[in-house]
Amino acid sequence: MKHLLWLLVSFWACMGTAAADMPNDPLAWLGRISSAAHKLNYTGTFIYQNGKNVETSRISHLVEGGAEYERLEALDGSPREVVRSDDEVQCFLPDQKTVIVDQSSARRSFPARLPASPGAIAENYRIRKGEVVRIAGLETQQIILEPKDDMRYGHHFWADTASGLLLRARLIGEKGESIEQFAFNEVHIGAPFDREKVKPRFRTADWKVVNARGNDVKVDDIGWVFRNSIPGFRQVVSLVRQAHKERGEAYHVVFSDGLAAISVFIEPVAARTNNHSGMSTSGAVNIFRRTVSGHLITVLGEVPAQALVRIADGVEMRKR
Repeated sequence: MKHLLWLLVSFWACMGTAAADMPNDPLAWLGRISSAAHKLNYTGTFIYQNGKNVETSRISHLVEGGAEYERLEALDGSPREVVRSDDEVQCFLPDQKTVIVDQSSARRSFPARLPASPGAIAENYRIRKGEVVRIAGLETQQIILEPKDDMRYGHHFWADTASGLLLRARLIGEKGESIEQFAFNEVHIGAPFDREKVKPRFRTADWKVVNARGNDVKVDDIGWVFRNSIPGFRQVVSLVRQAHKERGEAYHVVFSDGLAAISVFIEPVAARTNNHSGMSTSGAVNIFRRTVSGHLITVLGEVPAQALVRIADGVEMRKR
């Protein structure tokens, strides 16, 4: 009986210590989650689920001297690997013997789903704490974000109570349904720095290299205007890329509220190209297309369809 009493006292003492180290403010939790994803070393495997589609990936994330290094490897289907060194991203496609070189975009990957400064998120989402549950063998705190309008989806986050690292993220639809989910099934936090873990494993001497990086350009200088806006969404990226040699330049503009991102692609189309207008989906991403003045306007993002239509309907060529 004495041993049982001692165990119970010890258990509650440990729980009290852990609770004292955890923030009570749910917004402070978001800051902790954001920081952990970028400042901690971690390795593990996680599952992505969208409908009946399930994919498993292995991730290694290391930090040295403030610089981030990451390797993401697909474990299902065709081999694919994404290697990131701070802002440069390389996507390795061994079946095509191709490397695509790009730069980090506004779309956030798991577990780095939150912006560096998540304070503004409260403008567009109601934030509250949920349950404490175990995920991948670790205790986590659930944080719930409910959208204040119908222009964005909700989010449920589960963060490790000890480190703040995001272990599960779920996107919630307008009817409360789960649209997609990321979840670690195995994770090691605080791994020592080992550069071999974040190096590409393919030899690419004879591979094709595609440079997909664009050049920064001011929205006011691209010749297009965006008449419609969505509260909380701000322009965060504006790039110009070479679309096709015979067609000229294409523009890529991204609007974000800190969580959701809406990408707008504007590219010239051939006169005989079929009309691409309409709504479609690819996994959790909605896609809306329309043609304007000989250009194809493609608007996409993990947001409700009405948000895409609103943005697309306001894209016009600037009058000279």
